[in-house]
Amino acid sequence: MQNLIKKLKLKRRGIAALATLHFFGNPSAKLKIVGVTGTNGKTTTATLLYRIAIALGYKAGLIGTVENMINEERVETTHTTPDPISLHKLFTKMKQAGCEYVFMEVSSHALDQNRIAGVKFTGGIFTNLTHDHLDYHKDFAHYFRAKKRFFDSLSSGAFALSNVDNDHGKMMLEDIKAKKYTYGFKNKADFSEKLETNLLGSFNEYNVLAVYAAAILLGFDKDKVKKILKSITLPRGRFEHFTSPNGVLIIVDYAHTPDALEKVFSAVKEINKTGKIISVFGCGGDRDPLKRRMMGKIGAEMSDIAIFTSDNPRNEDPEKIITEMKIDLSMNLLEKVISIVNRREAIKKAVEFARSGDTILCAGKGHEDYQEIKGRKHHFDDMEEFKKSYGGI
Repeated sequence: MQNLIKKLKLKRRGIAALATLHFFGNPSAKLKIVGVTGTNGKTTTATLLYRIAIALGYKAGLIGTVENMINEERVETTHTTPDPISLHKLFTKMKQAGCEYVFMEVSSHALDQNRIAGVKFTGGIFTNLTHDHLDYHKDFAHYFRAKKRFFDSLSSGAFALSNVDNDHGKMMLEDIKAKKYTYGFKNKADFSEKLETNLLGSFNEYNVLAVYAAAILLGFDKDKVKKILKSITLPRGRFEHFTSPNGVLIIVDYAHTPDALEKVFSAVKEINKTGKIISVFGCGGDRDPLKRRMMGKIGAEMSDIAIFTSDNPRNEDPEKIITEMKIDLSMNLLEKVISIVNRREAIKKAVEFARSGDTILCAGKGHEDYQEIKGRKHHFDDMEEFKKSYGGI
């Protein structure tokens, strides 16, 4: 009975989305829209594609987690993928502003709730699929099906570009109408070349390759794209970094899943060969509790000092969340962990510990400029707090 009720709700949402699309005159049909879905890398991939299009002289829009952009105008964002009314309003404004291309993140929640029903996509990109959002999707199979639905909906005239090095990359392309393309480094792929870029970390090599492949599939000039990629920058809160006056590398990253956290730590280890790695991170409240113990273990294993702290505790007790992060830690790993519930104090403590040549990785919130505690959002910005700790640089 519950499954039937859910199906009826989803059907109604799909009908509502289609009604909204027609009410606005289906502006998406007049735009070349590329959707990016996956657990990690959506923001980076969509944003870099948008920046390349702008650099090449095209008018373009961006819809995503960090910001919405209409050419050079920044528009406030509240969800990774907006509700249908907000989405089609954005498409309408983008069309009115002369945009030819739109690059947008497509979340699993949006797919499950049929928010993008009827939207015509020129192409779709799959980055990866790892443990996340199981508080909503309940199990990994449901999470996968939500992502797969996007590729199943692509038309025969669209392209589907998938990371073949991810376990679910080939599965995303099964039984779809769109033209299939793959990218990767470990397995045979249509796009597999290493590209010159100043972005740090092997995970960004995949993001850059996806961006390059999609740009080529859109018909952008290959040499010009390669030149732009050499100097392109990441979105805010994605491996955002600076070096302190006393020689400590500070990195702020949005990594909030086990896979993303492990990858960002691996990137830090690629850079930091001799100094200590000090981490500051927590796990969100009212969200998938299964990943807490996984992230706690990754952080403790890959740090010299791991400071467990609050993320967005929401309506949960932050001390309880931190306790759950420690469940799988051995006595040796526990010796490397310090628990400081107050995130501001945790950042200050990391700065106190760090010496020249060390790296501080602050993960989980990235671009967010707030903390959500007991139903209220309070201003809080990780990068801002670090700069204050070093005298407001």
